[in-house]
Amino acid sequence: MASVRAQVTTARRIVVKVGSSSLTTPAGGLDPARVDALVDAIAAADAETVLVSSGAIAAGLAPLGLPRRPRDLATQQAAASVGQGLLMRAYTESFGRYSRVVGQVLLTVDDVTRRAHYRNAYRTLQKLLDLGALPIVNENDTVATEEIRFGDNDRLAALVAALVRADLLVLLSDVDGLYTGDPSKPGAERLSEVKDFADLAGISIGKTRSGIGTGGMVTKIEAARIAAYSGVPVVLTSAPQAAAALSGAEVGTLFHQIRARPAARLFWLAHATAPRGRLTLDAGAVRAVVDRRASLLPAGIVSVDGRFAAGDPVDLVDPAGHPVARGLVNYDAVELPGLLGRQTADLGPGYGREVVHRDDLVLL
Repeated sequence: MASVRAQVTTARRIVVKVGSSSLTTPAGGLDPARVDALVDAIAAADAETVLVSSGAIAAGLAPLGLPRRPRDLATQQAAASVGQGLLMRAYTESFGRYSRVVGQVLLTVDDVTRRAHYRNAYRTLQKLLDLGALPIVNENDTVATEEIRFGDNDRLAALVAALVRADLLVLLSDVDGLYTGDPSKPGAERLSEVKDFADLAGISIGKTRSGIGTGGMVTKIEAARIAAYSGVPVVLTSAPQAAAALSGAEVGTLFHQIRARPAARLFWLAHATAPRGRLTLDAGAVRAVVDRRASLLPAGIVSVDGRFAAGDPVDLVDPAGHPVARGLVNYDAVELPGLLGRQTADLGPGYGREVVHRDDLVLL
């Protein structure tokens, strides 16, 4: 009897990510046979599933007469606007063969870093699962700007796995696993498992990508790293092996979890955001924030850099300029210079709140 992976067979909640090139034809249209094969594999799995699916932009290329994936953001957004409906229709019809209801969830970085938005995203996904529906998650490409993009759906999938407290992440790609070298060349061997990311230091990981998708092996390794450090094991394999991977067969590469599950929202803050500015702290404030896990007050700030508004992520750096934490700031950049070094009690009405509350702060 073939051995199976316990991390897969015992998982009660799974996030599956599939890329554009695994769902579409080379010309960019959706391939019904590929969509059905993926749905068949997910339907056979005995677990709650969240599907993170690329493909909206790719699905919109042919209807708009676009020969290839556009480079400019506005045309990408237009293609996503057309393609997202086509993608959801394909999934609705395919999962309908199993009487499964699907729900669309489109996210931007703001949806999962700002406290109220994060809670709403989690509640929506959880309620869909409670009602027996299968959430299909994608980046909201129709409105996301360069400043609020996840960058690729591999990273989004890892962060969603942390958000929904998944037991397993399955990354489906064009390659059937992680190899010790270019898999098209002799001598390259597939790694069955990765227990420590330090073991990958000597491996040459290419940056090749298809003409339809945006990801490559580098992004998948980074996604696996994010998930593993959030307490979620990862299976990386090809889309045709989805059914085998979800049944626990030893296909692809298994990345073991690195540590216990951290607080999900703060994990998002650390990994899903790009800082809009920097606050330089004095030594006392660094000790308060890092050692005592205290909120950041105006008295401990030496200088302010960047353009940001209240609610934006900023890095907190020590006197030498090294980032020690990231948090959501409670003041605009133009307000802070007048508050530096002053005690909260001396600031007057409207300025009594912390610069960064400890509940909105994660150590780096």
